[in-house]
Amino acid sequence: MNIVASRAALAPSARTQVHWSVRWENELRLTEHAELAEFFRKSYGPTGAFNAQPFEGSRSWAGARPEVRVIGRDAHGVAAHVGLLRRFIKIGAVDLLVAELGLYAVRPDLEGLGISHALRVMYPILHELGVPFGFGTVRPALEKHLTRLVQRQGLATLMSGLRVRSTHPDVYPNLSPIRIEEVIVVVFPVQSAISEWPAGAMIDRNGPEL
Repeated sequence: MNIVASRAALAPSARTQVHWSVRWENELRLTEHAELAEFFRKSYGPTGAFNAQPFEGSRSWAGARPEVRVIGRDAHGVAAHVGLLRRFIKIGAVDLLVAELGLYAVRPDLEGLGISHALRVMYPILHELGVPFGFGTVRPALEKHLTRLVQRQGLATLMSGLRVRSTHPDVYPNLSPIRIEEVIVVVFPVQSAISEWPAGAMIDRNGPEL
């Protein structure tokens, strides 16, 4: 399914001249995966060599593989990216369908282009997919940044003091296959109100994070 052509939100940004496109994973060519992998290495590399390691070669994902991507491009190539994957998470005894958002990145040389632009392009897709909530997690250090970008604009609610249990994307002989993190949970109400988000201090992702 190709939903790019019908999106008014794909117009270029007047400030940055970034053109946004929505791509389903089956639409991506090998050259595009290679281009995205290089973009992620350059974007995540400054935060530590380990963070860039998953994107060696033409691999354009780190843990779980997205099914939909919002990609921003300018005259110099890929400028920004966010991915989406529908999955069920478990909160207490409740199985909840969400669209997990992840693989957020902005090219290091760009200033003033936050992930909120990509999230605004992604938001109509969340409604089109009919999911109750969008869901994502970020490090506590990014709480203030996300509060400014999405919570104050009414796009999402940030929740702290929660733990998320996930699997590592690969199995290592000297490492537990399960990872438990205390993170900031970002919830985007889509078809359901935020008051309908289940109560619980532990969220089971039952798979690797996006």
